[in-house]
Amino acid sequence: MFLFATLAEATQYVNFHDLMGENSEIAFSVFGLPIRWYALAYLAGIFVGYWYLLKLIAQPGAPMARRHADDMIFYAMLGIILGGRLGYVLFYNLGNYLEKPLEIFKLWDGGMSLHGGVIGVLIAIWYVTKKEKLSFLRFCDYVACVVPFGLFFGRLANFVNGELWGRATTVPWAIIFPGSGTMDPRHPSQLYEAGLEGIVMMAILAFFFWRTDARYKPGFLFGMAAIIYGLSRFAVEFVREPDVQLGTLSWGLTMGQTLTVPMLLIGFWLVATAKGRRKRIEPVAGLDSVA
Repeated sequence: MFLFATLAEATQYVNFHDLMGENSEIAFSVFGLPIRWYALAYLAGIFVGYWYLLKLIAQPGAPMARRHADDMIFYAMLGIILGGRLGYVLFYNLGNYLEKPLEIFKLWDGGMSLHGGVIGVLIAIWYVTKKEKLSFLRFCDYVACVVPFGLFFGRLANFVNGELWGRATTVPWAIIFPGSGTMDPRHPSQLYEAGLEGIVMMAILAFFFWRTDARYKPGFLFGMAAIIYGLSRFAVEFVREPDVQLGTLSWGLTMGQTLTVPMLLIGFWLVATAKGRRKRIEPVAGLDSVA
């Protein structure tokens, strides 16, 4: 909010390079090796999310023990990276990668899909819960509560990198992103998403987890996360510049909005049916190891 207020008071639109510098994607260098903000955002999301997950599973009736959370972190990282990259390849730029398949492995050039990352994490959860004979939906509920941390740091990194900018606008807090190829002021849509997908989602899920019995209704928190993210992403897409290779699709929606529709439907179904899935909570072996 402070940033928006500062921008709104400016006599002219702020140039992103004046605000963040021309090499904003580089945080610092170690022995000549550039360390990027995006990598730091991933690490921050993982470490803060893990810390919060331990707090959640320390509460009575948790569906996992600390050893399960430790396993989950490893497989979730694989799911995020592999799912996010493959999702981008399939959903956003398949033609290019069919012509140049080796570019799929150039992760440093960017190109990750959040929807693909979600699918990757769900596969990781399915594997861990099947191996350990745990409840898939209740596991998803707890993981969903930590996801906003990763989304928040990730969207901030998008902003610092000067990427995924919004559409041209004349709102007082608009920013000129030279990387867009024009000098038109644009919505800082990355910050909108950081606020909605990060702060707002985290606050709502925390309320339901700590102040209600929602965590004892398998699928409720997972469904709420899907709804909040889906509505946030769908709304922000109206002011976010579509991917240049896709634009607005023939049915009037962007690819991001299109991929969000099934997420919303699943989310509403999970929330609507969660009460009927409530069961007596069984203790999980090894829960006493939670710190």
